[in-house]
Amino acid sequence: MLRGHLLHGGDYNPEQWLDHPEILEEDIRLMQEAHVNCVSLGIFSWAVLEPSEGTYTLDWLEEIIDNLGKAGIQVILATPSGAMPHWLTARYPEVMQVQADGRRNLPGKRHNFCYTSPVMREKISALDRELSRRLGMKENVILWHLSNELGGNFADGACHCELCQQAFRQWLKERYGTLEALNNAWWTRFWSRMYTDWDQIHSPAPNGETTITGLVVDWRRFVSDQISDFCGMERRAVAEYSDRPATANFMYFFKSIDYHRLQKEIDIVSWDNYPCWHKKKDEVPVAVQAALNHSQMRSLKKEPFLLMESTPSQVSWRTCNPLKRPGMHMLSSMQAVAHGSDSVLYFQWRKGRGAFEKFHGAVVDHKNGSNTRTFREVTETGKRLEGLGEILEGTVNRPKAAVVFDWANWWAVEDMSGPRLDLNYPDCVTEHYRALWEKGIEADIVDMDDDLSGYALVCAPLNYMYKPGYAEKVRDFVEKGGIYVTTYFSGVVNETDLCFTGHHPLEDVLGVIQEETDAPSEEFENQFCYRGESYPARNLCEVVHAKETARVLSVYERDYYAGYPVVTCNPYGKGKAYYLAAGSDLAFLGAFYQDVLKEAGLENPLGTGLPYGVSVTERCTAGDANDPHQKRVVFVMNFKNEPVTVEGIGRWTDAENGESIQGSLALEPFGCRVLLFDSAVHADGHDLAGEVFAAGV
Repeated sequence: MLRGHLLHGGDYNPEQWLDHPEILEEDIRLMQEAHVNCVSLGIFSWAVLEPSEGTYTLDWLEEIIDNLGKAGIQVILATPSGAMPHWLTARYPEVMQVQADGRRNLPGKRHNFCYTSPVMREKISALDRELSRRLGMKENVILWHLSNELGGNFADGACHCELCQQAFRQWLKERYGTLEALNNAWWTRFWSRMYTDWDQIHSPAPNGETTITGLVVDWRRFVSDQISDFCGMERRAVAEYSDRPATANFMYFFKSIDYHRLQKEIDIVSWDNYPCWHKKKDEVPVAVQAALNHSQMRSLKKEPFLLMESTPSQVSWRTCNPLKRPGMHMLSSMQAVAHGSDSVLYFQWRKGRGAFEKFHGAVVDHKNGSNTRTFREVTETGKRLEGLGEILEGTVNRPKAAVVFDWANWWAVEDMSGPRLDLNYPDCVTEHYRALWEKGIEADIVDMDDDLSGYALVCAPLNYMYKPGYAEKVRDFVEKGGIYVTTYFSGVVNETDLCFTGHHPLEDVLGVIQEETDAPSEEFENQFCYRGESYPARNLCEVVHAKETARVLSVYERDYYAGYPVVTCNPYGKGKAYYLAAGSDLAFLGAFYQDVLKEAGLENPLGTGLPYGVSVTERCTAGDANDPHQKRVVFVMNFKNEPVTVEGIGRWTDAENGESIQGSLALEPFGCRVLLFDSAVHADGHDLAGEVFAAGV
């Protein structure tokens, strides 16, 4: 947020229009009309900024920054490493990535560079420093945008060249110290694959080794570290002459980079959100996915984040690319803000005339200037954000629930050869998150290294791998009163994919003993009863034994493991641990979490049940929720294309128009209302919420 203002604007590519000064002049006029206060510049401008090696042409960019500043428009200035100029790849072909099969890429596309390459690092650092020196302290430059969607395209960022092989071996030496330790960690005596020299180790390859899960997971860790290190290198380069903070735009469930690692290299988290709205008439599954990823970005630093890219209309790279229906642009933008974003930014401001993204959505189309539905809806969004800036200043979401999503666990569970080869970790996590979302309960998305204190409920679905110290952290969390939920196929292996032996690391906390895991086909689907309703048991079905301390809430009803526990609850210290021994459906998770949330003392801010498709989030200032002076801003969103009414909501004030609301709240199709918590009348008889609104918050 910029001095009480939410950022509104997006990627601007004036280098495509340098021979059309009338277009550049029109752009600024239209930006002001659309209530744009911020644009990102230079993201893919390397070939124009440095047309030949060591020759920098930055005057055009400085002039545009200055003209934007005169119009009151702020700038997020990018480093252009996302796409290399042809002079670089022609003279230094070693900067291009090598694929897993040993073939070096040809020039072209984006992110086609080796993150290890000394040449690449030298050339981009030199340009970054020049950008920093010339432009990094301009008054209207507020933030650095490091590269673009790091790791995108070409094998998800992984380069397998000899330089990367050498760097990987050095990384392994630092991690394990000796070959003996590495061989033990990777269990290489199996199939006689013991390494006797570091130079024998090679990255996973289709024509080589891919069956040692420890190798595969460590390679993924290395690639993530290498990309993060490259980002840090760029951060240090721009910091040489500029004190502006830095961000890097993350992506939706991007497997190749552990974002918990990458976020350490930047000051502000941002991400690019492109939900596939209107693929089906039921928008809820898409809304849940977007909400989860907004929550994840906020959770990385427990601070507001930036929505760096979104489309104001449609994308151009799916098989089917529907336009946003009326109302959806406003709703999807407000959803980002509701989950903690301090911006709504677009790709892109103006559509280009040619090349790959000429039909990608933009604020300004090829024709008609401001006379389009998209432009009008963007303008309305900008106006609304202007009114919310001061209201939301100093606020962020502060959930009491958390869902564990860990990149190393993702790599391990989907790369191992086990009871099922079609396990989808993000989908499993999303199902549990959705069960909370449908009840209006927000959750942080944390990894196994995060602090669990302060949460009332922690859910860890399909938590196959346990990192060092994680079991102890969970034990302490439950012992002090926390509610912990985990599932089948959890706590199976350590950080190098070696199976735990003897007993489960949290057997005492969970109160169950795992015996075996079935992976039934559809014909052998089992079932169980919970609270008088029958639900399917599928995907994976563990056979477990309940210890004396555990209470069995459901049992299998079929097959040889009929009567064995499916749902258990085990008291431990002041808290409880729930174990779900089988996969089921959303209906079961909804019923189950309804009980667990009650046990944890959690309810949504409205304190009432929500109609299907309605979501609730809350942004608040720091402090105790019982403090009458704490600012609490609640977003109520309707993801159905029909009107709905939420009943039993108590007393609130509309944050945008001051309307007093009591008892029920009407929502338009794809509507969003922003409410201020009404303290109900204080002991001295005056209405705090009314005072807050009158003061403009």
